[in-house]
Amino acid sequence: MSCALTQDYEIGCDESFGGISTIYLIEKENITVEYSNGSVVTLVKSAGKYYRKYDIQEHTGEGKEIVALNSQNGTSNTKQTIMFPLNGLSSTIGEEISKLSSNRLNIILIDNNGVGFMYGADFGMRLVSTSTATGKSLLDRNGYDFVFESDEKTEALFVDSSLISSLQTPGIQTYFTINGSSFLINGNSFIIN
Repeated sequence: MSCALTQDYEIGCDESFGGISTIYLIEKENITVEYSNGSVVTLVKSAGKYYRKYDIQEHTGEGKEIVALNSQNGTSNTKQTIMFPLNGLSSTIGEEISKLSSNRLNIILIDNNGVGFMYGADFGMRLVSTSTATGKSLLDRNGYDFVFESDEKTEALFVDSSLISSLQTPGIQTYFTINGSSFLINGNSFIIN
């Protein structure tokens, strides 16, 4: 079976900017994602759950992907990495670090072009490294540096702006009754009460 090329590429205007502005995080178990052709089609959050928003200091964070191919096996995977700092040391951030490190996460980053990308769609991102520093001089960073990684089936998925606007809206629980039995719809799960 051949994999036919589908499009041309021309060099356009220099209108693209590097870096990320915002990161949204949620526990992987609290969402259901469907995607097609490299874009998120459906995103359902569990009842009461929503993405946590981290604003990123300009020129400090990045998302990267490396696609590895094994022609002998006919397989590939994408190593996804997100790195960003948070300035200022505090006990509340320290507590949040322990929660971040205990979960597989779904992360949506917004780049400096306003485009959203979903990382960890299939297996979830893990916090693999955290460093804390006070700095030496007055101009040094006082804060944290985070590195999240995942090996995924696909490259990061494009996230439409209409989905991004609802990331911080809690998921909804819906109850319905059939023949006297009560059912709870929690994301895509049906629970009999």
